[in-house]
Amino acid sequence: MNASLLSALSAAISDNPVHVLQLRKIVVALAISGRLNEVDASIGREEILALLGDVKRRLISQRVLAKQKPIVAITRDQLPEDFIDPSKFVSLGHIARVEKGKTGIQQAKPGPYPLVVTAAERITADHYDFDGAAAIIPLVSSTGHGNASINRLHYQEGQFALGTILAAVLPHDPALFSARFLFEYLSAFKEELLVSRMSGTANVTLTFGRIEDVPVPLVPPVIQQQLDELMALCDELEAARTERETKRDRLAAASLARLNNPDPETFRDDARFALDALLAVTARPDQIKQLRQTILNLAVRGKLVPQDPADEPAEELLKRIAIVKRGLVRAKKLKESKKITNFISIRDALELPDTWRWASCDELFFVTKLAGFEYTKHFELKDQGDVPVIRAQNVRPWSIEERNLKYLPLKTSLILERSAVTKPSLLITFIGAGIGDVALLETDRRWHLAPNVAKAELFEGCESLLNLKYAVLFLNSPIGRTEIFKHVKTTAQPSLSMGTIRDMDIVIPPLAEQYRIVAKVDELMALCDQLETSLTSADEARKKLLDALLAEALAPVDAEALQEAAE
Repeated sequence: MNASLLSALSAAISDNPVHVLQLRKIVVALAISGRLNEVDASIGREEILALLGDVKRRLISQRVLAKQKPIVAITRDQLPEDFIDPSKFVSLGHIARVEKGKTGIQQAKPGPYPLVVTAAERITADHYDFDGAAAIIPLVSSTGHGNASINRLHYQEGQFALGTILAAVLPHDPALFSARFLFEYLSAFKEELLVSRMSGTANVTLTFGRIEDVPVPLVPPVIQQQLDELMALCDELEAARTERETKRDRLAAASLARLNNPDPETFRDDARFALDALLAVTARPDQIKQLRQTILNLAVRGKLVPQDPADEPAEELLKRIAIVKRGLVRAKKLKESKKITNFISIRDALELPDTWRWASCDELFFVTKLAGFEYTKHFELKDQGDVPVIRAQNVRPWSIEERNLKYLPLKTSLILERSAVTKPSLLITFIGAGIGDVALLETDRRWHLAPNVAKAELFEGCESLLNLKYAVLFLNSPIGRTEIFKHVKTTAQPSLSMGTIRDMDIVIPPLAEQYRIVAKVDELMALCDQLETSLTSADEARKKLLDALLAEALAPVDAEALQEAAE
């Protein structure tokens, strides 16, 4: 495998950082298996061990190294399942010394020397602990709380300080074992070689003994040098990837920012540029998520579809809804709304088309929840029953997740009629995890609310005066999310009251335009789905390619060699 092949392979694996790491793993595996290149390694296993023994005896005589235990052969059981032949391995403790860092990170004084810590970036120190090239391993879990995890290893050259929660792996003879090779090997297989050896309950750590027991392949120095050179190319590829991603992020941010805060004079040109650059700015799932949010932002600002002067203005629509509501109040089918005393609004912060108007949820919907006394007296959920109950875990942005439903008997649901859901409604989580999630339930059956979900249903007789799909679209847009969370109480358990839900403002376009907006958003979201699917499919295909290459790289050279190793 040479540099040109590496470059060709790198072009096939995309800019996914996971793929770049997998490429490094393949290069290391090729080095271990002897397939890295067709060169004369010029030195075999026994000669490597003999030279290593000479070096260690000299270091022991100079009192640089303590007297060593005899080399114990690595067994197949000590190797991760990816590896085949234990005769090609020796324990790390026989080829390198493992030393703990000597610098307390919190007490370190800044200075001219790099201080290696667990984070990706170095800080500085006024002294150095080591002088030379080293592979550096964290001794504590990256996540803690009983989980074994290592985010990254480090490679460091020259004079450097090292934090006390890390260990330096320093080869006895850099001419026989490159610190860069050890770093790349341990990084490529850190889950199998290091994370699997961590132990502890609350504090999960690596001991020096377990690090020293890690099996290391006996790779000839000339192959290690080739690996070092190829890893330098990987560094360049990764730097180029980072630069491309940075530029792509800037392009995406600039394009979407001009759309999210549209300038009437340049909007058409800005929109055209964004569409032309669509493929360039949506190479990752998070970028498609940003695109979705921009589509919603444009939709609720009146920038996604054109206004039609023939449409009845939203003001007339709201007048008709108000007339219906007053009639329901007079007929005592609806209570008079309480006056909102803590009114909060972002209405003045948004410029709307002339035919659009703001309206509060109280002007549009009957908002309610399951009352506390009803919950304690009647509410007992069952795994089976007549009426499915919508809990907070079933409410997802946009739609209802119907897995793991609980049920109430119909008799109980009829007693609690006010909190039943019998027609299309908006459902809102108002306490606990997922607070503020809004979904549309388009129902043709009876459902019931759990104690942590509220409903907002159109007034009787207003079903044709507002498109509920538009309402849920607005409340899931960036502006709608701002409206929801302006009311959240940041106490021990964040919550929304029914009063604050009724106070939420919604931008209302003319009814005909609501339907046009919903249709256009559905069309564009389907395109986003296609983009996501294509990214996922390409990612899965590349992963399969890399897995196949890794398996090939780690496979025995031939059947005879495998048989000899087994015997």
